[in-house]
Amino acid sequence: MSLLSSGLFRHADFRRFWAADTASQTGAAVTLVALPLIAIGPLDATPFEAGLLVVFEYLAFLVIGLPAGAWVDRMRRPRVMIAGSLCRAALLGSVPVAYGLDVLTLTQLYGVAFGVSVCTVFFDVAHQSYLPQLVDDTDLVEANVKLEASRSIAQVGGPGAGGALVGALSAPVAVLVDAVGFVGSALFLSRIRRAEAKPLVHPDASLRAEIGEGLRFVFGNPLLRALTLTGAISNMCGTIGASMLLVLLNGQLGLSPFLCGLVFTAEAAGGLLGSLLTVRIADRLGQGPAMCASVVTSGVLWLLALPMYQADGRFAVAVALQGLGWVCFMTFKINSVSVRQQLCPKPLLGRMTATNRFVVWGSMPIGALIGSTLGQTVGVRQAMWVGVLGELLAVLPVFFSPLRTMRRLPHAPHVAGGPGGESPAARAGAATAPPAE
Repeated sequence: MSLLSSGLFRHADFRRFWAADTASQTGAAVTLVALPLIAIGPLDATPFEAGLLVVFEYLAFLVIGLPAGAWVDRMRRPRVMIAGSLCRAALLGSVPVAYGLDVLTLTQLYGVAFGVSVCTVFFDVAHQSYLPQLVDDTDLVEANVKLEASRSIAQVGGPGAGGALVGALSAPVAVLVDAVGFVGSALFLSRIRRAEAKPLVHPDASLRAEIGEGLRFVFGNPLLRALTLTGAISNMCGTIGASMLLVLLNGQLGLSPFLCGLVFTAEAAGGLLGSLLTVRIADRLGQGPAMCASVVTSGVLWLLALPMYQADGRFAVAVALQGLGWVCFMTFKINSVSVRQQLCPKPLLGRMTATNRFVVWGSMPIGALIGSTLGQTVGVRQAMWVGVLGELLAVLPVFFSPLRTMRRLPHAPHVAGGPGGESPAARAGAATAPPAE
């Protein structure tokens, strides 16, 4: 499917939404390399301290992930995304300022990482729950393919450029690129013309009741439950290894920032190719079987990559295997997002997204804490082995669910409310939801 050939490319507001996401992802791809290298290099962090930075980068999903969904469902989503982008720009901009004044500390870096993660929680919940308001349900898979493809394009050059910037200038200065990216994201979002309907708030619904409704919807539906648990296991185990990757490459093997960035570039290039192949693979195998095969194949490739991370020619093999793993994993990633959006009534999208992020992304600080603890106590590479072996277990929830044999998955009217059916609040909201363009 071409990025430019469909009606969505002629959808002006989707183009702005797409551009905002791309600008944000471009800056974030640079910081993916730059921020950890600040801790490992200028601040001389231990493996545990470096891993702790990753904990703070995802901690907000565990701390405020659930109430964020209910809050976002009560607010206009574009405003939430604009505020989130501008706040992240300000937080990241403080890093080069503090570095220039020679007052940058690990404590500030942890604070910035946590503050950015809080903004990201609100931005991402609003982002995923706003997309179905912007495009028709029949265009959701294509829209997600375009978003993932453009993110991958941004991420292909971002980490390599980040490594080059760190080498030529410094890691704190490279973080400025991320801040500029978030400002650009806010500008594009502010130009979206389609007015969102006033959020439907039920005066008798408490925050706790709305959070509970999101939890019941996700875990009461066998398809959503399987996708959520697979994502959580994959993210937790992946973060065990990811929290130690730069410690291994830069801290122990002595590879340059540019070579470190190439690993992330390969992952992004694999993600781009995988996003372009996703629809074809799902059509050939069926959505459910394709997602199961995606998780297993990517886990095997990442398992093969780990011993190849050495300071010699084997490094090129590791980079290739890492990228191929992401070619495979994108089929699960893109289809799982599209399936969740298809199965959920629009008034519940924020709570559903937040519940999913609470479980799936909330597992990441746990994984980072496990990784940093293992890296400090038993060794960096040993910690990464635990992570890649755990990745193979991620397929179990989707394999032992109806997804394994489902070629096409149902939409919200068929399974919207889980075992108990759709709630009265959701039915009322669905009846008044604005039509998507």
